Amino acid sequence: MIVRSAATRPPRVRAAWHTGTVTVASLETPSARRVVVDVPTWPGNDAGQHLDVRLTAPDGYQATRSYSLASSGPAPSVELVVAEVPEGEVSPFLVHDLRVGDTVELHGPLGAFFVWRPPVDDDDAGMRPVQLIAGGSGVVPLLAIARAHAAAGDATPMRLLYSVRTPVDVFFADELAKAAADKAIQLDLVYTRSTPQGWADAPGRLTHTGVASRVFPADEDPLVYVCGPTSFVEAGAGWLVDQGHPPASIRTERFGGT
Repeated sequence: MIVRSAATRPPRVRAAWHTGTVTVASLETPSARRVVVDVPTWPGNDAGQHLDVRLTAPDGYQATRSYSLASSGPAPSVELVVAEVPEGEVSPFLVHDLRVGDTVELHGPLGAFFVWRPPVDDDDAGMRPVQLIAGGSGVVPLLAIARAHAAAGDATPMRLLYSVRTPVDVFFADELAKAAADKAIQLDLVYTRSTPQGWADAPGRLTHTGVASRVFPADEDPLVYVCGPTSFVEAGAGWLVDQGHPPASIRTERFGGT
């Protein structure tokens, strides 16, 4: 765990309700939408945090759901990528009906456990490697971490293992490819249903062995972040512990239907 002295630990920002205006609403994949919201009162957030989105129907009915933030830092805007859950109450509207210029209600920033900050001089963690493991849309908060890592010019070794159904389902595909090409992060993609032409590995779900061969080994003492569907997170965290990673070094975040 990264430990900071009281002098260097940033103060915790108190969550509050905010109203913002949509400035970007574009398809990220065939079933997911990237949304950027300008929020003048947004206090900023750490990489790995999330927020609540509240929708209000004409009859007054309200539905609130949590979404991870792809953005971090002090900018007065937030970025989300929302994957549609067809039976959900909120995600279908955000994916199909939200338009630039619409106003939305947001509550946050939320969460302190699944946060990453660049090490500072008095951090014992120093160059401790950071291992990111994502299943599907669980890559969103991990991208925020990778972005914060790059923006800080941080030399901490960082690796992302990203399990996704098909090539067209990859979130932030161009950005991740560039980060990998620039050596800002080591990227390991695993496709579960179909692969790009010429891909070396056959499609298939991650396994105990597959995880072990694609993450920093336990003897390098990485700090690990795992995000995705509940079954993915539970299996992945269990395999990591079996491989010798201390449970205290594994931070998890899971999601269900929205």
